[in-house]
Amino acid sequence: MAFHQVTDSQSIYYDYVAPSASDGRCVVFVNALTGSTEMWQTAAIATALHARGHGTLCYNFRGQALSGYGGPDDAKPDVIVADLVALLAAVAPPRPILVGLSIGGLFAAQARLRGAAADALVFINTLRKPGVRLDWINNAMVAAATLGGSQLVMEMNLPHLVNPDMLASAREGAVFGNYTAGDPDDGLFQLLAQSLATDWDLPYEALDVPVLSMTGLYDRVFRVEADKADLAARIADHTEVIFDDAGHLIPAERPEKFTASLLQFMDQL
Repeated sequence: MAFHQVTDSQSIYYDYVAPSASDGRCVVFVNALTGSTEMWQTAAIATALHARGHGTLCYNFRGQALSGYGGPDDAKPDVIVADLVALLAAVAPPRPILVGLSIGGLFAAQARLRGAAADALVFINTLRKPGVRLDWINNAMVAAATLGGSQLVMEMNLPHLVNPDMLASAREGAVFGNYTAGDPDDGLFQLLAQSLATDWDLPYEALDVPVLSMTGLYDRVFRVEADKADLAARIADHTEVIFDDAGHLIPAERPEKFTASLLQFMDQL
């Protein structure tokens, strides 16, 4: 466990394992808004990468577990991207591959466009077009979180986001009631609320490294085939892996297959 000081009063929690092989790469995991390093630091993902001689850099945004949080400004998208750029410069992981889940993929790409080192990018259900549909979804999620916290957001969206096995497992603990309104002083709530300012109009043509896009067919919220195809066509070096047994949360739903696909991509770089 380590901390990178980003302001006089705020620090970013991170965990860095350097590559053990001379030709090893470092996989830098960029969370989704409600994510944490725990998703990546598992036997099926981080340990499997270490066994192949690769390194990992996992960290939490301001407002996520163990990282500092001083108010809504710390949760703004531009701050998240700037923190990633600064963390990469400070740690300087060798031959980094930036892997982002959902909006984390966008943050990784924006960091690269701001000059962050990266040999490649991996998007996990990231590609989505800005417009009325995306704006509606994002605003509705913030409204739901305001009224019923993350529990209401999860119960509304999970059937449209994950594979049947994960949904059946989650159903056992679903409450469908007794909601607690979102706390405006909570960092996780503000990460969601401030995400409405995210600029999804990324200049994909400017990405100058290979890009792997992982998508799951059970993601029926953010995965729009035509939109995804249009955006992918704008990336100079793009590869897609489609998971027919996973949805939005591929690393959590099918961790072994996720790591196998990631390693295959890395081997081909």
